[in-house]
Amino acid sequence: MNQAFPLWPRFYELSELLEAYANTGFMFSDTAETPGPGLASYLRIAARNPARAETAVHQIEDLLSVGLFSEEIADDVENLQHIRPPMGMSVEDCLRIARDHLNRFLEDPSRVPLVNPQNNWEWNERFPELSQLLGAYFHQDFSYFYDSRDEALDEYVSEVPPEDRAQAAQELGELLTMVSSDEELDTATTALGLDLLPPEGMSLRQWLELIRQRITDGNQPSDV
Repeated sequence: MNQAFPLWPRFYELSELLEAYANTGFMFSDTAETPGPGLASYLRIAARNPARAETAVHQIEDLLSVGLFSEEIADDVENLQHIRPPMGMSVEDCLRIARDHLNRFLEDPSRVPLVNPQNNWEWNERFPELSQLLGAYFHQDFSYFYDSRDEALDEYVSEVPPEDRAQAAQELGELLTMVSSDEELDTATTALGLDLLPPEGMSLRQWLELIRQRITDGNQPSDV
């Protein structure tokens, strides 16, 4: 009989939570009263989908019940980001504090302030399909793969399923509405993997709008 393997890692959502900590200094800085930057970042993302926080709670409790250093989960734990606890505290202590904050959040998710993402992890979680578009097609090695921006975008349109293109277009619209300043737009798109200047004579905002139109209606614009 073939052994069945799980479709997801055992601690897949806890892994995402720890990525948020890794993006804000690799340190558990939460107190019993106040979440630190990493957990606050995760909570802002979870406010759009509270089921993620519920899953994280279950996975923290799973890990704590088995034991952080149990052989049963050794491989799973090895693949998690290793976040440092403050002096005098253990990782388990920190996870319990995070779990308590998550449980309080689940009682009333609306208490989390909905502000724009504050770090690279948060931008990519907030706009996952746009991250795929910009990071995979307009990255720093763009010129090794494509002769023009048009060629890269044509490949994206031809390769990516329509529902993912629709999601990318929706996310582009949300980003352009959410971010009012050119400086923050540059910060956001850089975090999302863009490492290419817009066409000459065009602002970043104008170029992104043309990209949005292209992947929305499938028509080839004249200069993207």
